[in-house]
Amino acid sequence: MAHHPESKIKSFLQPLGLVFGDIGTSPIYTLTVVFLLTERSEAHFIGILSLIIWTITILVSVEYAWLAMSLSKKGEGGTIVLKEILAPMLKPGRRIGVVAVLSFIGISLLIGDGVITPAISILSAVEGALLIPGFEKTPVDALVIAAALIAIALFAIQRKGTEKVGGAFGPIMVIWFCALAGSGILAIVQEPHVLKALNPYFALDFLMQNGLTGFFVLSAVILCATGGEALYADMGHLGRKPIVNAWYFVCTALLLNYMGQTAYLIQNPQAKNVLFEMIYHQASLLYVPFLILSILATVIASQAMISGMFSIVYQSMTTRIMPIFKVEYTSKEMHSQIYIGAVNWFLLCAVLFVMYEFRESEKLAAAYGLAVTGTMALTGLFMTWIFWLKRKTAFAALSAAVFCVNVVYLLANIYKIPHGGYWSLIIAAIPFALILLYTRGQKRLYQRLRPMDRAPFLAEYANRRENMNPIEGTALFFSRGLDKVPPYMVNTMFENGVVYEDNIIVSLVRRDDPFGIAWFFRDEQVAGLRIFEIQIGYMEIPNMEQVFREASIFPRTIFYGVEDISTRSFIWKVFSVIKRLTPSFVQFYRMPPHLLHGVVTRVEM
Repeated sequence: MAHHPESKIKSFLQPLGLVFGDIGTSPIYTLTVVFLLTERSEAHFIGILSLIIWTITILVSVEYAWLAMSLSKKGEGGTIVLKEILAPMLKPGRRIGVVAVLSFIGISLLIGDGVITPAISILSAVEGALLIPGFEKTPVDALVIAAALIAIALFAIQRKGTEKVGGAFGPIMVIWFCALAGSGILAIVQEPHVLKALNPYFALDFLMQNGLTGFFVLSAVILCATGGEALYADMGHLGRKPIVNAWYFVCTALLLNYMGQTAYLIQNPQAKNVLFEMIYHQASLLYVPFLILSILATVIASQAMISGMFSIVYQSMTTRIMPIFKVEYTSKEMHSQIYIGAVNWFLLCAVLFVMYEFRESEKLAAAYGLAVTGTMALTGLFMTWIFWLKRKTAFAALSAAVFCVNVVYLLANIYKIPHGGYWSLIIAAIPFALILLYTRGQKRLYQRLRPMDRAPFLAEYANRRENMNPIEGTALFFSRGLDKVPPYMVNTMFENGVVYEDNIIVSLVRRDDPFGIAWFFRDEQVAGLRIFEIQIGYMEIPNMEQVFREASIFPRTIFYGVEDISTRSFIWKVFSVIKRLTPSFVQFYRMPPHLLHGVVTRVEM
């Protein structure tokens, strides 16, 4: 099969716009932040450059591009996917609970990270304006307001769908990475001996010479790898090969730029905002266009993070670990283009708060990295476990080594907690609390509903059906099956005497793979009572009316259960408020509203 050059170009450009924005904008602030923590000497410059090169190699190339991307479910990646691969391999019991809680922590940390990424990247790009003649004395407040306005504009356009602007993302990022690589090469030519940093000896030597200080410097070095997890998380949208191929290009551009910034530092050891000063020094006429380009790149990075958040939350809703939020579909062509208003506005408020609280990108960097290293360490742990259970010893050993590196970085970042790192933990605690409350509440609710067992239900149904005239037409009921019949069905059929000629129990089953829909009828249980099972991939967005049409089901009415929770416990009161505020699954699956009948069941919790 011959590939068209156009499709090749497209498969190269797409990942640049969607995946590599976050890691691609880290050269703006990484070295600036590192040298707030350590003295400026040539030995330190080379040692830190070597650390950066090997951090990117181990934590992005080896951990994500190579190891994690070899683990997928039908091409999908991410923390939830690792959990879905690992859980079936374990014997039922405590371990599965541990894996579930760890994956909840991973998801929450990613959301905490999703707040800091737009804040730090947009702020650091806007701060580049201070080098423009005439703008040197711009007050911090003005920079924060400019960054906030960019963020507000970005979140406000989410509802329109990003597919239309997405086409421009790739080409802008190509120009960005070429600019990074070009400026890096220009600087390396003047100090070619920076290339010796490719030898890991200099990284280890730096850590040996600087002891504890060197260890804490790692908490700033990790900024060069933030966004690495996006390679794996976005694998489902674009496929493994395009992402890995684009990564070779991105990785080369980043390493050249870091080497160039180091070469510039050797000549100008007092440089503060290293990347922008280097560009200004090399080509002051092109500085303003470069600044505009960097702001665009950071907006693209933030966009990728927001889209990533939507898909993480969608996966969490369909795997029943988060409550259902209202989802809008912004594209007819691309499945994955969704908009979740509640998530969008929560992220915007948090981003604006973080910008207002920290005000400068350097201070924000003090809080950044904790969530990233936490997520990376969890990925490392899950991968090692999976490879070990699959008896892939070599992979397990390599993965375990990567996991140890992750842990070192995580420990180095713990020192950030008092310096503002606690904010990323507080932000991550919000989704974590929501997940725990929702999963526990659903379990408790299900236990309290006291469903009816299969045999007495079928006997009572057959008896009712014989002794009454059923109503004409078809009625649909939602239930996971007939083994435990929910109270609302018992009330409707037996207390209220509503039995139709054709009663279909619709059972929605989430499959382990991301996409695809299959449906079939199970055997008729007794006359006029059938089970219709719909199996849906966990990322799939089904059109229920179409499924019913294809299966020749034309309902007169659709019944579903609504729980009225009464409780004295504060926690369950919060749970009942969440249940009331979020849409029910009939709205989520967009059932025809004129046929719906919600049957209320009172539940004591």
